[in-house]
Amino acid sequence: MDVIVAGDRAGLVKAKHSLGIGASGATLALVPTMGALHEGHRSLIRLAREQADHVAVSVFVNPLQFGPNEDFSRYPRTFDADLETCADEGVSIVFAPSADDMYAADRQVSVSSGRMGTIVEGAFRPGHFDGVLTVVLKLFNLVQPDIAVFGRKDAQQLAMIRRMVADLDVPVSVMGAPTVREADGLALSSRNRYLSTHERHTALSLSRALFIGARGRTPAEVLAESRAVLDAEPGVELDYLVLVDPATFTEVGDDHRGEAVLAVAARVGATRLIDNVTVTL
Repeated sequence: MDVIVAGDRAGLVKAKHSLGIGASGATLALVPTMGALHEGHRSLIRLAREQADHVAVSVFVNPLQFGPNEDFSRYPRTFDADLETCADEGVSIVFAPSADDMYAADRQVSVSSGRMGTIVEGAFRPGHFDGVLTVVLKLFNLVQPDIAVFGRKDAQQLAMIRRMVADLDVPVSVMGAPTVREADGLALSSRNRYLSTHERHTALSLSRALFIGARGRTPAEVLAESRAVLDAEPGVELDYLVLVDPATFTEVGDDHRGEAVLAVAARVGATRLIDNVTVTL
């Protein structure tokens, strides 16, 4: 079956109707993206296909989640290639609205991410998670999926979306998919294409620091061993390296036992990268 491309709300309704979604009991999984699809996105689509009769992929570079000095204008846009990827992976609907379709000119109401949106990643990107949650809730309302799939590479985003769904009683089941990495350990990201050959080599220190730190037996050991790797790499400008609770993203104490998320954000050249691994203590 060919991919149905819906460029606005009316097109989305028509596409769902033509596939019998809703009326016949057919289930729908949504994979929200900002396009520039890579193997990581393919893994999300494949997981979504295992969970539902149809998969919808949204392609929308959301202006609300970019700060004034961030890379909204240069964020990669590869829509034709994205459509080919979706066709290859058996996607039923690609929802690709414009900003005007998504946001009214006099928009006033948005989602507040609360205190959780102001810590870790939120401390370095004020308002980012408000923008993320606002667009995700709008996509949930428009697409009305049974399931939504997100990557665990954006671990705080996933935790915040789960919290929003719980707090606002949104009838969507949220699934997290494992981070996909290159053979050398670099986490796949649409922004990796900005890295020069030398910068890409430098960027490998992020995943190396996480995997080495994950061997630690206590939170203090985990952080110390990770930081030692990053401190030895002069091309890395660190924003944060934290060990946090997976659900709340508050930093864990040295008596913490069980799962935690070891998360890092840093600039390599002009490119800001994030990564994380789950640590069991």
